[in-house]
Amino acid sequence: MDSFENSNHLEITSNSNNNNNNNSNIASSSSSSPSTTSSRYENQKRRDWNTFGQYLKNHRPPLSLSRCSGAHVLEFLRYLDQFGKTKIHTPICPFYGHPNPPAPCPCPLRQAWGSLDALIGRLRAAYEENGGKPETNPFGARAVRLYLREVRDLQSKARGVSYEKKKRKRPPPSHQLPSPPPPALPPSGET
Repeated sequence: MDSFENSNHLEITSNSNNNNNNNSNIASSSSSSPSTTSSRYENQKRRDWNTFGQYLKNHRPPLSLSRCSGAHVLEFLRYLDQFGKTKIHTPICPFYGHPNPPAPCPCPLRQAWGSLDALIGRLRAAYEENGGKPETNPFGARAVRLYLREVRDLQSKARGVSYEKKKRKRPPPSHQLPSPPPPALPPSGET
């Protein structure tokens, strides 16, 4: 991407338990260790926020957070694709739509939809935690939501993987009728 100089080293880390790398994360190599114990999510959110801040600082011309829009967020997401580890087959590829292709192909590596979706969620939260107003949050912009939906649909078709929305677990009703007592056992001497 023309507007970003690669003078700052970025590294990609992965928290994935499966082969899809759906949880790969973007981290700044210059982040410092936290002074208090934080959750893995909080640490990743801080690293993502610092990385986005570096991206804005290295943007040409430099861009302040207050002037950042959904279009800049999309530019950032497209920039991150070069660090992706997920093979996304093109429609002309013979493995298009196959989740486990039998041979290598020249199709591009991209950021997985799940990684981008999680990243945007963390950045959206970090923006508001750092004083941004929800109504001006560029990570919640309609264009970003549409882009993520487009990426999800494209990757679903290209990889033959269905991205079903997870069903919520409903808590059991709190006002249950008491269950009847178990049947009485006959005395031990009777048959």
